[in-house]
Amino acid sequence: MLPKNYSEFQQTLSQAVPPDDWPKSLKALWFDAKGDWESSHSIAQDMHNELGSWMHAYLHRKEGDRFNAGYWYRQAGRSYPEISLEAELREMVVFVLNRL
Repeated sequence: MLPKNYSEFQQTLSQAVPPDDWPKSLKALWFDAKGDWESSHSIAQDMHNELGSWMHAYLHRKEGDRFNAGYWYRQAGRSYPEISLEAELREMVVFVLNRL
């Protein structure tokens, strides 16, 4: 079952794995929220669209690679964010949930 909002998304983090019926984008965000950067990055780099580029940018920003992150933010049509990583994660989750 898909979460209806960010709070419901957070509640799923107690699970061992994300639900199978979730889209790749939500799974990538779930893995990141669980602290599994590699799994999140693996999904995001295979998403060849603006959302995948945004996620890819965020993940490289999180690892401290500002140069690579900047490239991916440009690919996503976004400027480099001034908000916290936590706030950006929330923004992406809400963005995805609003489009499901």
